[in-house]
Amino acid sequence: MGESINLVNNFKVEKVIFNCGPYNDLEKELIKVLDKKKIPYYSCVKELNIDNNKLYFLNNKDYGNENDNSSVIYTKLNNHKFLFNNSKVSTLWTQLTWSHLRLLFNLEIDSINYYIQVVTNNHISVRVLEYKLKSNEFKRLSLATRKKLAKEEIVELKDIVPNPIFIKNDHKYEIISEKVLQKLILEDITTFLKELGSDFTFIDNEYKIKLGDRHNYIDLLLYNIKYKCYVVVELKITELKKEHTGQIMTYMNYIDKNIKTIEENKTVGIIICKRDNKYVIEFCSDDRIIARKYELVI
Repeated sequence: MGESINLVNNFKVEKVIFNCGPYNDLEKELIKVLDKKKIPYYSCVKELNIDNNKLYFLNNKDYGNENDNSSVIYTKLNNHKFLFNNSKVSTLWTQLTWSHLRLLFNLEIDSINYYIQVVTNNHISVRVLEYKLKSNEFKRLSLATRKKLAKEEIVELKDIVPNPIFIKNDHKYEIISEKVLQKLILEDITTFLKELGSDFTFIDNEYKIKLGDRHNYIDLLLYNIKYKCYVVVELKITELKKEHTGQIMTYMNYIDKNIKTIEENKTVGIIICKRDNKYVIEFCSDDRIIARKYELVI
């Protein structure tokens, strides 16, 4: 209930629904705030219509929940049944708006769980969620990653990068070189970072490093905040080759030796190429190297 007072004070709230039974002390404090802000409130509501969808509040003695300071809400939408109970209601309704939730109701339950986690963990807008749904982000994750998510197992950075990676080609270039591919990415770097997954930030492009007496240039140098590691990105317009993995490993080792601090994790490499080659990844690569196909979209 203390959390509810905070929400009312910091967010636009149109109405509040209390459980059945007499008000407790915290509820009385909340009512004072509601009266001051002239926000209407109701108690012991059994059902509520929102956008032609019914929410049923199971907070009465028929369900053994009367006078219990909790919320139990049941609804059925597009053949999915939802029962929100106790803290889960607070999580869903304070971090996901109804506009977020409506976008998810036609999905399978594993997809719903994934996108709810994405929204709540990263506080993304409805517009960004619409983009993720339109691009089928969940289905572009590997089957192994989806199984990890379903079992709530630990997910590594390499698990969250979808395949293929969509790159905007608003100019409709027909002849693509590595320079053109980089140009397309830099023109909308924000969308590209979101396309890779969560918590990626941009450091620089054509990042100069010195190997011996020669200078080399990393196509894109990123950082992932959640996983506390640098991310080297190399762009290739051909099928993945073994020399590509050798090149990016050299760059990764350089970053680890010269830039990474002791508190940070080892650098990860992402090779974005025209076609993947599972044999190169299996026999000529390292677990920290991620190979992903790119697909140009308008």
